[in-house]
Amino acid sequence: MGALQPSRSLQARSRGRIDKQQAVMAAAFTVFARVGYAQARVDDIAAAAKVAKATVYNHFCDKETLFRQAVKSLSEAALAANLAAIAQLVDPGDDLATRLTEVGQQLVKCYCAEESRALRRLVCAEAAQFPDLVDLVTAVSHQATAALADRLARLSLAGRLSIDDPETAAAQFAALLAGPVDSLLRLGTRPVRDAELLPLTRSAVSTFLKAFG
Repeated sequence: MGALQPSRSLQARSRGRIDKQQAVMAAAFTVFARVGYAQARVDDIAAAAKVAKATVYNHFCDKETLFRQAVKSLSEAALAANLAAIAQLVDPGDDLATRLTEVGQQLVKCYCAEESRALRRLVCAEAAQFPDLVDLVTAVSHQATAALADRLARLSLAGRLSIDDPETAAAQFAALLAGPVDSLLRLGTRPVRDAELLPLTRSAVSTFLKAFG
């Protein structure tokens, strides 16, 4: 006999539970970002998620657990987006400048995304009460930089770049991208158009290649 397969009804219930959990976390982040942790009410989160208040507590024991899970979920999503952009350097093609520009453009879009901006504002605002979450969000940047350093090291070994310290080079590339963008974001309060990002990205890549090309 073959292995028993879960029934469709069981799969549907499991899928429904996951969907509700994700809806609650998304709604929670929106509420937390709008009013802060202290002023956020579970009633408002439940209403935004279109679920019963009891459903929120069934998935998350309390407001603090929900807050931590919401921040963790957004941090993981941000990391995944950054790693997906960096992965394009696995096959840079013949035109390294163009590929670096494409990767840089995606990285600054991740950095400027509404969710990323809201996440940084929220974690900074609640840093005194939740210092461990600052470390969590900072770890996203460190992991992305480490992945970029690995790609740059491989490009250097292949003779495409001239880099002695890949980690420093990766941090400098990230700084060339993020530095000018920060002034446009105005502490994360202003959305930035793609048309504004492309010249900054091209300039960052040009400077980077003059140093490491």
